[in-house]
Amino acid sequence: MVTTGHAGGVPVRLVLASASPARLRLLIEAGFDPEVVVSGVAEDDVTGPTADVAQRLAERKAQRVAERLPHPAVVVGADTVLDVDGATRGKPVSVDQARSWWASVAGRSALLHSGLCVIDTANGRQASGVATTIVHYGTPSEQEMDAYLATGEALAVAGGFTIDGYAAPFVERIEGDHGNVVGLSLPLLRRLLAEIHIEITSLWRMP
Repeated sequence: MVTTGHAGGVPVRLVLASASPARLRLLIEAGFDPEVVVSGVAEDDVTGPTADVAQRLAERKAQRVAERLPHPAVVVGADTVLDVDGATRGKPVSVDQARSWWASVAGRSALLHSGLCVIDTANGRQASGVATTIVHYGTPSEQEMDAYLATGEALAVAGGFTIDGYAAPFVERIEGDHGNVVGLSLPLLRRLLAEIHIEITSLWRMP
């Protein structure tokens, strides 16, 4: 069992309910040592406003993992979706779709929503919310887009891009939380943990 931090002298187990290596890396670099437990929940049957979709999927992931854990833990569920003119975009299902999506946002901006849900399984407390970042896209050439799509990255990330990978040179700027675009807003995580009476510093890995 992986433990991280201490609350009242008792080790606290932090569980990330996501298979995203970017989210895991973000948490590790921020001082945490989470265990990964993938939820395996369906992600294509939630509809509604894009921000609501992100939050509901984050809640679904966290709740599924929380139900399966035999020992107390703090569970973090997360999901990221892109809002382009009101349309919700998760991960593209094909290279052709990823190419089409990129063409539709080149030289424009879109809203990136990351939902978060935290659950303390010791007492059932839960809080969730959404962080939003405005993404301003560049205009890749056809050759640049061919090269990017050949990396395979686009099929693994919401909206077909990520700011911490091959797509970074094609994002001109963002307005909002950088970590949110990577996949998890640390400021939002702190606020949600506070709502369920957990100090984020209590979850840092101890030397």
